Amino acid sequence: MKQLTFASRHHQLTNINTWTPDSRWLAFDVRPSGASFTGETIEQVNVETGEVAVIYRATQGAHVGVVTVNPQKAQYVFIHGPENPDDAWRYDFHHRRGVVVENGQATNLDAMDITPPFTPGALRGGSHVHVFSPDGAWLSFTYNDHVLHERDPKLDLRNVGVALPFGPVTPGFQHPREYAGSRWCALVSRTTPSPRPGSDEINRAYEEGWVGHHGYLKADGSLQRRALAFIGDTLSASGEKVPELFIVDLPEDEAVWKQAFPGDDSAMPAPPAGVMQRRLTFTHARRHPGLATTPRHWVRSNPQGSELAFLMKDDNGVVQLWLLSPNGGEPRQLTHGEQGVQSAFNWHPSGEALGFVQQNRIVLCDAQTGNITPLTPVQESEISADAVVFSPDGEKIAWMQETAGFRQLWMTATGC
Repeated sequence: MKQLTFASRHHQLTNINTWTPDSRWLAFDVRPSGASFTGETIEQVNVETGEVAVIYRATQGAHVGVVTVNPQKAQYVFIHGPENPDDAWRYDFHHRRGVVVENGQATNLDAMDITPPFTPGALRGGSHVHVFSPDGAWLSFTYNDHVLHERDPKLDLRNVGVALPFGPVTPGFQHPREYAGSRWCALVSRTTPSPRPGSDEINRAYEEGWVGHHGYLKADGSLQRRALAFIGDTLSASGEKVPELFIVDLPEDEAVWKQAFPGDDSAMPAPPAGVMQRRLTFTHARRHPGLATTPRHWVRSNPQGSELAFLMKDDNGVVQLWLLSPNGGEPRQLTHGEQGVQSAFNWHPSGEALGFVQQNRIVLCDAQTGNITPLTPVQESEISADAVVFSPDGEKIAWMQETAGFRQLWMTATGC
């Protein structure tokens, strides 16, 4: 084990894509906690030398956080709060944007237009947890809508969206808080405020993950180049919230995306016609229905695109890792026993194992057998459940841990 940061402040890793492609630098922000958005810098630490470098510093009262890295180059993306915040417009789910930094230059990822008629390709609110696709060309994010929030906060449903490699998008700037963006953005999930109990309808889409490094093979043998899996909140027949696993296949054609509905005064933006989410799990009848929400986790695909991993309780109420094909079927329980999974997780780049926290130690789990290999002893101080992240070369794994009263970054070798 090697402690990477030592300053008397907190350091926060995002749950995926925190390493530079050369496996030498680890990007982080300096929020005092995952829920408090008050950090002013995006930074990175060299895991070999301990050198710390500032990637971006916010100005004009803005705050930044939740940084991820392009898997193909030293390009960073993170959440940026509003400049000069005031009582009418301050940081919130629907008041934030993505910012991309490359070679020291910062550009907005998404545009925002909150004045009708709404600009195609622009958002009408805030984007969050921006993650590059494995080829570095597209990005996913979660989204909340300012326009509907102003009308009724209950209509501002979380959704999943994508930022596409064509743009820029420039709104009419009829409101002082509107801005341009470098990418064309569209939602890919469909939500409704009142899902029909027992149906596939959802009122929240979140914790998404890209499927495969090159997509996945569909049941008919054809390749689906791009897809996102995510969690969607359904309602049981009795009206209880049940999080289920969903997937949406994404078309490549730019013309298709330019037909996406930008939203109106009473309706959320929507995906292009034909882009439909598909439900993969059906857990309403289980003893413990639904995917686990504690610990918070994100759906993760193996690099091969053949298995999606997620957390769900077994019949004894213990949170376990489960695997399922993007084509559906019966989930396969990977971990067993009394010791549950205590954190978000990620796949090793080989696709042969997954890493997470169990019994307050970092472990590797064999993706075929479920066998557990501890990488650290049981720790006296608490390991954060937020992020356990492999380096791109697969040789290292990093996490956060309370150290001398502050959350610091740690790393160890994987032996892989």
